[in-house]
Amino acid sequence: MTLKEKLKKIIKNNSFLYENYDTGFNFRKTNINKLKSKFKGKRAFIIGNGPSLNKIDLNLLKNEYTFGVNSIFYKTEELGFKPTFYVVEDKHVLNDNLEHINKYDCEYKIFPIQYKSSIKNKRNTFFFNMNTGYYNKVSPYFCVPRFSCDAEKVVFCGQSVTMINLQLAYFLGFTEIYLIGMDHDYVIPKDFITEGETITSTGDDPNHFHPDYFGKGKKWHDPHLDRVERTYNYFKIVFDAKNRIIKNATVGGKLEVFERIDFKTLF
Repeated sequence: MTLKEKLKKIIKNNSFLYENYDTGFNFRKTNINKLKSKFKGKRAFIIGNGPSLNKIDLNLLKNEYTFGVNSIFYKTEELGFKPTFYVVEDKHVLNDNLEHINKYDCEYKIFPIQYKSSIKNKRNTFFFNMNTGYYNKVSPYFCVPRFSCDAEKVVFCGQSVTMINLQLAYFLGFTEIYLIGMDHDYVIPKDFITEGETITSTGDDPNHFHPDYFGKGKKWHDPHLDRVERTYNYFKIVFDAKNRIIKNATVGGKLEVFERIDFKTLF
C-alpha cells in the first residue's frame, strides 16, 4: 500500500478528518452570514448558461433578483445584463477566466473561501465554506447529494454550480426559485482532449449560449447529467418540505424534475 493509499484509508475511517478533507482543511473565516435571510420571502431567478438562454429576453429580469454564474460576463458584454449575484464553483472556470472574474462587478459576488487568495477585487464580495466531498472519490459522500440550510457553516457541491446557488438562495431567504437556461443537455465533442476527469476543448463550445464559454483551450468536466438529475430530485424534496418553490422556466431543454412554467407569464 502506497503512502497516498494509507492516508486515504486513515481519512476515510475518521469522520473529523474526512469532513475537513472535503473542505480542504480550510479554517478561514467566511462572511456569508451577512446575507442570511436578507431576501426573506422574495423570488429569484437562477440563470443557467445553456443555448436556450439566447431565447430569453433578459431585459425582463432588470428589476428581479438573479443569480448568474461562470461566464455570464459574455451576456454582460453582449447586452449589458448583470445578475444580482455572481457565483463561481469550478476551479477550472476560475483559473481560465481569472482576469474576467477579477474585473467583473455586480451587486454581490459570492465565492468559496478556498478561492479567496485569487480574488483581488473583494468589493461586495462574500465567501462561503465549500465542501467538495461529492467529487472526492475517497470521501464516503462521493456522488451523494447533500443540502445545507446554513451556508454560514458549509455549502455542499452537487455536480453543478446550480446546486451551490440553490443552497445560497435558500440561506438568503428566497422562497420562490425560477430556473432559466437549464437545458440539461450536453454534447461532448469527439475532438476533445481528456486527462482523468478534465476535458480540454479544441474548438467552439456547442453546449452553452456563447461559443467561447468552454471554447478552445478551456478546461471543464463531464457534466454527468444522471448525477445532476439525482441531486435535483433530492433538492426538490428539501424545498417541498420547507414549502418553498423551484420551477423550471427554461425554454425547451430536457430538465423535467421541476414543474415547468412559461417564462413570459411571470411578468
